[in-house]
Amino acid sequence: MTARLLPRRLRFRLARMDLRPDLDDWLFLLRTPTLGAVALRALLARHGSASAVCAALRRPGCALAAPARAWIESPDRARLAADRVWLQQSGHRLLCCDEADFLPQLQADAGAPIALFVAGDATLLLRPQVAVVGARAATPAGLALASRFAAALAAAGLTVGSGLAEGVDAAAHRAALDRTGGTLAVVGTGADRVYPHHHRELAAAIAARGAVVSPFPPGSPPLAAHFPQRNRVLAGLALGVLVIEAGIRSGALITARAAVDLDREVFALPGAIGNPLARGCHALIREGATLVEDPAEVIAALAPAARTLGAELRSRLDAEPAPTTPGIADAAATAALLDALGHVPAALDELCARTGARSAALAAELALLELDGRVAQLAGGRWQRVG
Repeated sequence: MTARLLPRRLRFRLARMDLRPDLDDWLFLLRTPTLGAVALRALLARHGSASAVCAALRRPGCALAAPARAWIESPDRARLAADRVWLQQSGHRLLCCDEADFLPQLQADAGAPIALFVAGDATLLLRPQVAVVGARAATPAGLALASRFAAALAAAGLTVGSGLAEGVDAAAHRAALDRTGGTLAVVGTGADRVYPHHHRELAAAIAARGAVVSPFPPGSPPLAAHFPQRNRVLAGLALGVLVIEAGIRSGALITARAAVDLDREVFALPGAIGNPLARGCHALIREGATLVEDPAEVIAALAPAARTLGAELRSRLDAEPAPTTPGIADAAATAALLDALGHVPAALDELCARTGARSAALAAELALLELDGRVAQLAGGRWQRVG
């Protein structure tokens, strides 16, 4: 596995700043009480668009629960206007399931949210991710392990996801912040709120150099019912979940078991038998989680899935059919790209100008060349040939 898995910034539709024309309809649906992700996904499949769903819900005789009917008839216009204002701010984005570039990691889960609110670099969500979770009241040794593993995983190009909670979550975020892979926080509040409150500075740093992600609209408070859904989104976005110190009733185990449901890898660190925060990890290992002692074991185990994700991304971005196996489809095009790169590091924009290719397609080609060990990414998003 090479030092990095995908380009730092995938410059395609996820990076755009314009608001979609049906944004108001989407915000209206996401705010409608009692309409969960499963029902909304079914309505979208039946009617074809958020606008059509809104029109159908407003028709007389549409069967709706009382809270939904009350909202349809008298929505909170001020709240919807505030949502739009939040999304108009730089670096804020609403990712919707009807878009061609919606996250492939979530598409197979019928219960996944139909939209995500993002503050920060939304392109990080499409990079190979690993969730690092564990006890809020972690021991000093557990915090040190969380930092060591998160730093190594991020340095290898994996984006470290966690939940912005105390203990292991915070240690993992901090360790990954300045590394190549970066970090994202999946939260159980709106992306505009911070819980716990004293993590405001950490959340601001993640939004500036990573991404804060929420399945809940802006302003949503930290309700207990939100966190199991937060944990499932965290597991769904990741290729695997690493548990570092967890009690037998830890919320980290909810994330790990959601990962099992979603066919993700689960890794657990063993601990001393006298440590109550090792019991959750030992239970996971007995249930089939992979026992790991070194970050390299996690990186090696996730490499095949990371390659598959990179190939799927390329097939989504490239107008030409994707190759049957991960790799460069056209040897002549590969040679032309390497010639354009030359022997002096160059940025993606420079390579676009030299080759005339779209930045999205070049980013995907560079990702696969990096996986093959033929190019490497430097600080500042510049690329160089290897060997």
